[in-house]
Amino acid sequence: MLPRAYDSQHCSIAATLEIVGDRWTLLILREASRGVTRFADFQHTLGLARTVLSDRLGRLTEHGVLERHRYQERPERFEYLLTSKGAELWPVLNALMTWGDKHIMADLPPVVVRHNDCGGSIDSHRICRTCHSPVELHDVYREPGPGALPVPGRG
Repeated sequence: MLPRAYDSQHCSIAATLEIVGDRWTLLILREASRGVTRFADFQHTLGLARTVLSDRLGRLTEHGVLERHRYQERPERFEYLLTSKGAELWPVLNALMTWGDKHIMADLPPVVVRHNDCGGSIDSHRICRTCHSPVELHDVYREPGPGALPVPGRG
């Protein structure tokens, strides 16, 4: 069994896994890349325990992947914004999503990532399939894909 920490390994992948290598952290990053910033919204969309969310947000903030900003004084409340360092993880998230779309979701993606400029879908290399432009996180929007679950209350 692998140890929980990778201290004995002099490896960039292992060092990165120390920060982002569990499913909740990756899902927090997915939500942050979609524009979620507030603790309650992360908790609502992900359904995880407050203690786990607080721990993961703290770790991501400590490592400069997210920045914590107060948006309300009484009661004191904070939001968590992706830094440029955090936004650089979007290619990893996009690659995981496109791999899952192909190999797990049987090419019926629940979400389609589209290019802001032309509406084309984005491939695993972050290239627009329509205009062939390279795209970054700020260049895209998301919409329900053919594998999206129906929204309750909508026929």
